[in-house]
Amino acid sequence: MDLSALILADSRFPGGGHVHSGGLEEVVSRRLVTSVRDLPGFLSGRLRTAGFLAATFAAASAHAAARAVPPGHWSRLDAELDARTPSLAQRDASRAQGRGTARAGRIAWPSPVLTALLTETPRPHHPVVLGALAGVAGGSPEDAAMAAAYLSVSGPASAAVRLLGLDPFAVNAVVARLDLRSVCSEAAAVAGDDPASLPSPGSPALDLFAEAHARHHQEEVRLFAS
Repeated sequence: MDLSALILADSRFPGGGHVHSGGLEEVVSRRLVTSVRDLPGFLSGRLRTAGFLAATFAAASAHAAARAVPPGHWSRLDAELDARTPSLAQRDASRAQGRGTARAGRIAWPSPVLTALLTETPRPHHPVVLGALAGVAGGSPEDAAMAAAYLSVSGPASAAVRLLGLDPFAVNAVVARLDLRSVCSEAAAVAGDDPASLPSPGSPALDLFAEAHARHHQEEVRLFAS
């Protein structure tokens, strides 16, 4: 895995991911996840849906960053991810993390590619800018996919420790057993030149949880923004 992808997947990278639980806080509040035994099902389901979607678009973005793309490509890529994210709350969370990642990335890996992306999409979705940064820094589409997929489960896993007081060693073991490699290989394999041809895996439950969390967050302050 390329060093840039490792940096982007690091929880210490200042992209703002630490304030998002990936739906875990709402699930915990409904007592659908109460212990480490409940985590594999939730994290595996998230990896295969929201995680695969993020990995696919990150891989496509890294692919685009490594070549000359026509004007409008970045806005098309971003718009296609927007269309595959039916929850407004999830779209807002993705763009918030995208904005933070872009801010840090412009300092770490300044590039005309990133400038072009942000000119077309000033508030890009997180997987789009993450993949572009990985590509600019020399990472492959699979590297970008791995960073995006890992973040899709490591964030909720970390949130579980904070929300439920779980054993961090046991939670980390759950993440380590997830089949990230096959998900990322599949995501990189389908990444191509046409953003409209990218797959659209859905997770209605995660969409509903995200919307419910957004409503509850307005009524009472919660630990996570999403």
